[in-house]
Amino acid sequence: MSSEPSSPILVGNPGAQNAGRKAAILAAVDRVLDANRYINGPEVAAFEKEFAAFLGTTDAVGVANGTEALALALRAVGVEPGHEVLTIANAGAPIPAAIRMAGAVPRYVDTEARHHTMDPKALAAAITPQTKAVLVVHLYGHPAEIDVIVKVAAAHNLPVIEDCAQAHGARWRGKRAGSFGAASCFSFYPTKNLGAVGDGGLVATNDPAVAARLRLLREYGWDAERRSIARGWNSRLDEMQAAILRIKLRDLDADNARRRAIAARYRAGLAGSSVRVLDTHADAEPVHHLFVVETAQRAGLLAHLKTQGVLGGIHYALPVHTMDPWRPDAAAALPNTERACQTVASLPMYPELTDAEVDRVIAAVRGFAP
Repeated sequence: MSSEPSSPILVGNPGAQNAGRKAAILAAVDRVLDANRYINGPEVAAFEKEFAAFLGTTDAVGVANGTEALALALRAVGVEPGHEVLTIANAGAPIPAAIRMAGAVPRYVDTEARHHTMDPKALAAAITPQTKAVLVVHLYGHPAEIDVIVKVAAAHNLPVIEDCAQAHGARWRGKRAGSFGAASCFSFYPTKNLGAVGDGGLVATNDPAVAARLRLLREYGWDAERRSIARGWNSRLDEMQAAILRIKLRDLDADNARRRAIAARYRAGLAGSSVRVLDTHADAEPVHHLFVVETAQRAGLLAHLKTQGVLGGIHYALPVHTMDPWRPDAAAALPNTERACQTVASLPMYPELTDAEVDRVIAAVRGFAP
């Protein structure tokens, strides 16, 4: 008698995270409903305080989503229409979209080849008199060389915004990513390491003036009398999502530890295989939002994995500087960026993966003969 086929292993699975916390999530929802407060209430205030303590910053400001977190942070540190913001091109459309939302112009810096984050040397060479900020991305859950980047930017009096949408809880030289720059931005999209049941975002900072500006901008630029004194918009984290995020925040370090254990199992199991696993910097403690490998035969690998019940992904297939809406005003040479976008593939990664499922993925990858 034949056994039932194994269920497909997804590249990410927020449903598994929510199923394990269903009772606590429903209790949080009931608490919000009973309180009859839905916007800018006690759950948001408590989550902001708890997240700032987790991160090691003095302030945190909840907003509607991660993209608006970036746009509002840029506005809050003084970026204005026409200003130039330096960033990377291999982290998807939300980055240039946020820069454009702030009225600024994106320009792109090449990445280094080991973990595909911003190359500090390329950054130093790219700064011009028109540059007004640097937006650095902690990609795939691996921190960029943020202390070096901040030092390069500070030499030109440029604020640094950290995009931590894939790096909740990551550390660089023992310090949390998101606590180095003028402000740091988080997305709570459901697939993130800390994911809501819906959308949400947050900006953290150690600068009280930036925090005050953020609170103004996230709600129409209103003062205490609801007079608009700045050009803000509606970008509020709602009470329901904040209540759910408070529950998940308590488990975030443990979830990230499980991600690191899965990554270690992948590394050991894929040694000597046809794919290259991205390096981990000695000073980094990544949180493996994604587990990324490289192969020149990406399409063949992903097709093979699918036949084995493993659903991989690509993050990201196209660099944004090649897309019409996000093209820079002046072309830049980005060889590492373009090479990465042609070869990266993401394997399943989420804390609820069992060792047996990880071993299934490893066996599937090793069974691919390019």
